[in-house]
Amino acid sequence: MLSTTPRTTLGREKQRGSTDRNDLYEVLDTGLICHLGVVVNGHPMVVPTGYGRIGETLYLHGSTGATSLRAGDGSDVCVTVTHVDGIVLARSIFNHSVNYRSAIIYGPARVVTDPDERMAGLRALSEQLAPGQWDYVRRPSRKELAATAVLALSLEEASVKIRRGGPKDEEEDYDLPVWAGVLPLVTSWGEPEPDPVLPEGIEMPVHILRRE
Repeated sequence: MLSTTPRTTLGREKQRGSTDRNDLYEVLDTGLICHLGVVVNGHPMVVPTGYGRIGETLYLHGSTGATSLRAGDGSDVCVTVTHVDGIVLARSIFNHSVNYRSAIIYGPARVVTDPDERMAGLRALSEQLAPGQWDYVRRPSRKELAATAVLALSLEEASVKIRRGGPKDEEEDYDLPVWAGVLPLVTSWGEPEPDPVLPEGIEMPVHILRRE
């Protein structure tokens, strides 16, 4: 079960909330980009970034010089992941909506200093975006690792909100001669584009072919 705190308790559309921790995992594990919210010098900052999950910990990364990561170390942050599954077209403009799955995670973040955990976190990030790529390409060098910061955030305090289904119109609007329904939105991979300077004879790896 997900935690119930003042920050994770829904104020509106409570029926769309889920307390099933598996729903949280599904939203996170099928996403590619999250948004990290931090406060920098008294002002809010929201930064899109990659992420990866290991158990009950979310890992994010960036440059060691990134203001957002430095501000997040030891401070409360907010991380969101959202999937748009469709646009809901109603008979009135007021009742138009969006089908979505979203997760919000709150809590104090920490910069990872343990070498093994840092490497595991980076691997999780890589596998989130391109499964199989970590074991295929060159691993990060010592210099590259020194330039990379990894931020960890517990999934202890999180909320999930999901909307599915068609439009919900006012009773008197159902007789209007207006088309209503859902425009599904599906994200898919395109055909891989080889690097123009790639030498001849280098075949596309199986884990990339499987994503087509």
